[in-house]
Amino acid sequence: MSTAELKLKLFREIDNLEKTKLEKVYGLLLNFINSENNGNEWEVMSLAQQQGLQDAIEELDSNSGLNHQTVLDKYKTRYE
Repeated sequence: MSTAELKLKLFREIDNLEKTKLEKVYGLLLNFINSENNGNEWEVMSLAQQQGLQDAIEELDSNSGLNHQTVLDKYKTRYE
């Protein structure tokens, strides 16, 4: 199948989608495109950023992290 045929087939499939499915396909397509562009994020981070992420992962692995709901509750009461 040529590139033009593939594009036309995709267009026809997408053109027949209902709105909710179209929005999902749009999100999936953008995520796919962006994931390919962001494949080397680790390499472009500074050493401090890399170390910060490694420290955070180790903290979570050792169960030293905070529960998501605990953090939400803390800030919810602070800003009410």
